[in-house]
Amino acid sequence: MTDPSPRPAALADHDDIMYPSAIPFVLVHLACFAAIWTGVSWQDLAICAGLYAIRIFAIGAGYHRYFSHRTFKTSRWFQFVLAFLAMCTTQKGVLWWAAHHRHHHRYSDMENDVHSPVQNSFLYSHVGWIFSKKWAETDYSMVQDFAKYPELMWLDRNQFVPPVTMAVATFLLAGWSGLIVGFFWSTVLLYHATFCINSLAHVYGKQRYVTGDHSRNNWWFALLTFGEGWHNNHHAYQASCPQGFRWWEIDMTYYILRMLSWVGIVWDIHTPPKSVVRCEQKLGRPIIEKAAKQLAAAFQTDQIAAQVQEMLARTPSMADLKSELDLKLQTARQQAEALLASVELPAIPSRQEVGEKARRMFARTPSMDEIVERARQLVIESVAARLAKA
Repeated sequence: MTDPSPRPAALADHDDIMYPSAIPFVLVHLACFAAIWTGVSWQDLAICAGLYAIRIFAIGAGYHRYFSHRTFKTSRWFQFVLAFLAMCTTQKGVLWWAAHHRHHHRYSDMENDVHSPVQNSFLYSHVGWIFSKKWAETDYSMVQDFAKYPELMWLDRNQFVPPVTMAVATFLLAGWSGLIVGFFWSTVLLYHATFCINSLAHVYGKQRYVTGDHSRNNWWFALLTFGEGWHNNHHAYQASCPQGFRWWEIDMTYYILRMLSWVGIVWDIHTPPKSVVRCEQKLGRPIIEKAAKQLAAAFQTDQIAAQVQEMLARTPSMADLKSELDLKLQTARQQAEALLASVELPAIPSRQEVGEKARRMFARTPSMDEIVERARQLVIESVAARLAKA
């Protein structure tokens, strides 16, 4: 029997994620089983560990902190090295990666987010989005600052050149077992360590900062990814090169970049202001709006509207209020919202109730009062809209 209910818009374009571009990804996984025939030596495992470390650094320092967020400066030759090494992970082109990551931050955990586990399934947010036709192309308007370099454009359009070069070099160095264990095993490990930040780091961990999304800090992911697991820190201040804001938050990518700065390979490393680290800086209006929507969504506005309607109908002393509200709902919803906000109705959550829920949901922030006020306004707007349809 066919389900007549429409599918959510966020899921409508990825019923089938196994597009032809996913075939190499699947083959890389299957290649790992060839170790049954090639065997596994300590040398192979050492190559695996080395290639993992080099390339997880390239993803964090290159794809993420440099090309996506420009948290430090470097020379043209070293930005090419970072791009080449990062592309050896077979995670598509450098400009494709940066453009989609910037898009992710613009719409983090909202409907248009490219890989939100809140809006989509775990499988889609973890890996499926990469092979969706919707996100197949590179939006060069998102990366105009780097699209001006012809060598980066060439790399982006020839995404298989770096990984094939590294695979061939590994084979020439260590033979078939080195290729399978050293290259393919480490590549699969890199896939899922990186993808965990997109999916699981928005589900598991702690939120120190209010960011208007579900980003979380997770020390385990931070160890696996050389610091990328301090994800809530990163969403709180994207311009920071270090993503571990406290001394105990291990961030190997930042430590390596700091050492490179000692010899002049990188410079102008951005760090977070103390007011940000201490949660003392007021939030921007977009973050307040997103957090308020999160908070307002925690209240059952359909149920509240039904309670208000029932209470007005059954309480004789509120007949005048009901007549006035009905009139305002017919003429101007804004006036009805103002009336609902000014009258103390038990069904409408008070500022204190909204504030208590906010303190349970969010970390400490100087902007808490603004979030609470805006969330209560959103609840009232939603209730008024439902009453108008009744």
